[in-house]
Amino acid sequence: MPITLEQLNRASQADAAQMLDGLYEHSPWIAEQALAQRPFQSLAHLKHALCEVLAHAGRDAQLGLIRAHPELAGKAMVSKTLTAESTNEQSKAGLTDCTPEEFAKIQKLNADYNAKFGWPFILAVRGPRGVGLGKKQIIDAFERRLFGHPDMELQECLRNIHRIVEIRLNDKFGVEPTLGHQVWDWQEKLAQHSDPGFAELGQLTVTYLTDAHRACAQRITQNMRDCGFDQVYTDAVGNVVGRYQPATAGAKYLMTGSHYDTVRNGGKYDGRLGIFVPMACVQQLHQQGKRLPFGIEVVAFAEEEGQRYKATFLGSGALIGQFNPAWLDQQDADGITLRAAMQHAGLCIDDIPKIQRDPAQYLGFVEVHIEQGPVLNEMNIPLGVVTSINGGVRYQCEMIGTASHAGTTPMDRRRDAACAVAELALYMEQRAAQDGDSVATIGQLQVPNGSINVVPGRCLFSLDMRAPTDAQRDALVADVMAQLDQIVERRGVRVKVELTMSAAAAPSAPEWQARWERAVSALGVPLFKLPSGAGHDAMKLHEVMPQAMLFVRGENGGISHNPRESTTSDDMQLCVDAFTHVLHQLTTELS
Repeated sequence: MPITLEQLNRASQADAAQMLDGLYEHSPWIAEQALAQRPFQSLAHLKHALCEVLAHAGRDAQLGLIRAHPELAGKAMVSKTLTAESTNEQSKAGLTDCTPEEFAKIQKLNADYNAKFGWPFILAVRGPRGVGLGKKQIIDAFERRLFGHPDMELQECLRNIHRIVEIRLNDKFGVEPTLGHQVWDWQEKLAQHSDPGFAELGQLTVTYLTDAHRACAQRITQNMRDCGFDQVYTDAVGNVVGRYQPATAGAKYLMTGSHYDTVRNGGKYDGRLGIFVPMACVQQLHQQGKRLPFGIEVVAFAEEEGQRYKATFLGSGALIGQFNPAWLDQQDADGITLRAAMQHAGLCIDDIPKIQRDPAQYLGFVEVHIEQGPVLNEMNIPLGVVTSINGGVRYQCEMIGTASHAGTTPMDRRRDAACAVAELALYMEQRAAQDGDSVATIGQLQVPNGSINVVPGRCLFSLDMRAPTDAQRDALVADVMAQLDQIVERRGVRVKVELTMSAAAAPSAPEWQARWERAVSALGVPLFKLPSGAGHDAMKLHEVMPQAMLFVRGENGGISHNPRESTTSDDMQLCVDAFTHVLHQLTTELS
């Protein structure tokens, strides 16, 4: 019989410790100490209490716990002396059925890892969804983490232990994150679509209005219809819109959503999580036959990343009347104009002004998003409430020098375009660090038709600068541009600069941020607030209506814009639960 939280809270210390036996490998002291935090408000509360005990236990105790774990496919598995829990987990990952070659490789990796770090490699082999990682995924993680820094690798082992314990707790309590699994599955299926040149490499890239992009729109459309939305359509810029009608005709709508395009070779959750979480909520309402005193509009924004055309936030910008007709003449890398791409996709350009929303018809805008950073992951906190979205600017630039022979051109007579950009990059790194929370990046740097024996005569590069306030951002930009002018003058080169994006900082509306805070607290999750360093569609909606965001932690150090971007179905379940709580709050307020 599964344990209940009520039983755990009411049991004696000894009985409660017995209920939690087997969570940690040969280390019952963690659960015993965590029981001092009873009564637990929720399973999430219990999970965090366990994390806190280990976080404050000290390095020696942490190392003792790690060393109590068996090696993957190691001697304990061969001799069948694993605990029942470890046997189950390694079996689910197929480690009990390795080929001789796989077994030999894992044994070599175990030996190399132990030799470097002094403790066994720890990986939650049941994975983010709990069904088990494949052997290739395990070996890939093994090989990658061999190059980690010891301090970071120690923390990564502990975080994987927390994930192992989370799954074991779910088993003990008979809990299944059903809606989290649903959101997970939707995202996995959507990730099957990728642009040519990337799909063949197993990489995820979906840029605006490609075949893969349109396939994603079709899949999202069908998912929305299956969930029970009353109206589903694709608008004039390719946004997929689902509307769930209110109980009373004419009532206002809550707008939510995020983007479904990706960066090149990106992750599966950036943007897409914010589409599927509210869809799961609508699915529940439809299955229960419930209508709310307000409608729900979920928008899957067609473009946010600015990857194919220099028209970042095209999808959400169009909804607030900020589609720039000059964008239509932009060309992608293949010379295809935005106008031609839209026409090929069957979009009606003349209808773009008609999709602008009237803010008076909306309560506000909320967005769920993966954090895209390490903070929540490092703190072992699943959800974070966003206080503000950093303001940012982007430029596309060209440095123009003189191409010349690399062997015959003296160093003091070169007009090296790439060196000029390199000098600027180093200055940006130093200048942004002075603020503490500003960031500046040259993410693209290319020498067109460069040769190994030619001094670069041209260099194409990008600039990305962000800060929590507009004033701080503007000061950073001014300093960088002044330095650019000095570099150009001193080196005798020229530069062309094109501003491609400017977004003001977007502080969360206090009343909407408070709703997210109440939702998180009601789940028994520690309340943690943080700014967003990344830009989001909420920045655009912020210009016409109140907005607030909820972050979910990412796995693998919180990495994003990367194939290793990940989160768990348990954390996605908490997202759905928090979103549902916000819907309940609004229902109470409007009733």
